[in-house]
Amino acid sequence: MRAPTTVSAVRDQGDRMQRTRRVAVWLVAAATMLAARVGPLGGAVASSARAQQGQAPAGPSPGQAPSGAQAAASLPPQARTFTGDVGLLINYIKPDKAADFEAIIGKLKEALARGASPERKAQAAGWRVLKMAEPLPNGNLVYVFLFDPVAKSTDYSPSRILAEAFPDETVDLFKRYTDCFAGGVGLANFEVVADMREGREGSALR
Repeated sequence: MRAPTTVSAVRDQGDRMQRTRRVAVWLVAAATMLAARVGPLGGAVASSARAQQGQAPAGPSPGQAPSGAQAAASLPPQARTFTGDVGLLINYIKPDKAADFEAIIGKLKEALARGASPERKAQAAGWRVLKMAEPLPNGNLVYVFLFDPVAKSTDYSPSRILAEAFPDETVDLFKRYTDCFAGGVGLANFEVVADMREGREGSALR
């Protein structure tokens, strides 16, 4: 005889369904941005309203070799900040650099876990990494950093977060990180217009 369904089990199932719907919504949003940015030959088009398109990843200036406590301070003032309810950072990665990029993602996760500041904890709570299932026509891969909810006005630059947690590895990590990119980075802010779930009017899709 099948065990009776508990209230907790029903709630857990509902939470999983909501998370699945939420991921689907933002995957569609990311795919829409990609469709607008990919030309006939599969190249990234560096233009989008309210997005910092075509920018190289922020990091140490060429020729610099910072170490120790000076590492984070040596990074240029190019911040990745968001003002919307949800943010997307779209990364175009060389197909032969997927393993390297995912290794950097692992270091980012470790760096956020080490962070003691409320800002880093808030970033970690809403940060997920998605990979587009199919490559672009030119073979490049797409990884989307999804921030939901956004820690507004907080710098999401991966290079800065890595430098803060691993100051003695800054130069090596930044080189490995930038070598992964086939093009620029797309940044976009989203504002929640409506939430169709009962009792969630005006709130973010969470």
